[in-house]
Amino acid sequence: MKKNVSGRQLARVSAIDHQETLWSEVFPGNRHTAKCLPDALQGVQSSLELDEKQRQRTVWRMDGGGGSDANFRLLLQQGYQLHAKGSSSSRASALAKQVLRWDAYGDIWLGEVEPTFDVGRPIRVFVQRRLKKGRFVHSYFVSTLKLPSKMHFLTLYNDRGGAETEQFREDKSGLAMAVRRKRSLSGQKSYILLTDLAHNLLADFKRHALAGSPFEGYGLKRIVRDLLCMPGLLVFNDQKLIRIELLSQKQNAPDLLLCLEKYYSERFA
Repeated sequence: MKKNVSGRQLARVSAIDHQETLWSEVFPGNRHTAKCLPDALQGVQSSLELDEKQRQRTVWRMDGGGGSDANFRLLLQQGYQLHAKGSSSSRASALAKQVLRWDAYGDIWLGEVEPTFDVGRPIRVFVQRRLKKGRFVHSYFVSTLKLPSKMHFLTLYNDRGGAETEQFREDKSGLAMAVRRKRSLSGQKSYILLTDLAHNLLADFKRHALAGSPFEGYGLKRIVRDLLCMPGLLVFNDQKLIRIELLSQKQNAPDLLLCLEKYYSERFA
């Protein structure tokens, strides 16, 4: 959830399926990820206004940076589901000694143990073992979900990495987030919010305009570079859009025109 931004930390919560950013904030660079979660929780709750039943169907997936017991308790007290990595390496080593059966999945092993700590609600605890420089290292994970196998648990946890691919990386390349810097903290926050706005508008455009088209697989960089930079003209009559014209010599113009007409009819007509 945290990325370095010129000595500052960018914390972000993302909806991977919709490729949208739900909340972003910039903190001083010495602020640890674990300390960002209360702000993230408040921001997401303000954005989505989830009621009790909806929170029970909402899963927070986090890596070890946010995996403190205090954060686990905070999320569970609010009624959310949890699927996260714990932050304590010493606890992981202690839990590994209790594993009775290790199952191999590629280059790692997984085992399940009874929880030795209390976070306010029943949880399942998994321990991961892997080889690093000739020795075993361990980490542990907690989950409130009912999963049929350790493999399902592992797949669901690893899927959280889509936020890195879908959002941070594409915002850096497609929206130039990595090269634009403001000296003041408030200025950088403003820039991040504008980036979020552009990101979510493009995510909406991709979802509703490009689905089923030759551009369906385009990321933000290709959408901005190859599609939205195409010369064109919007024709209005009495403040109503009546026609879209694109430079016909451009290779993607005919297909993009169909996408724009579809987007307008679905979202604005």
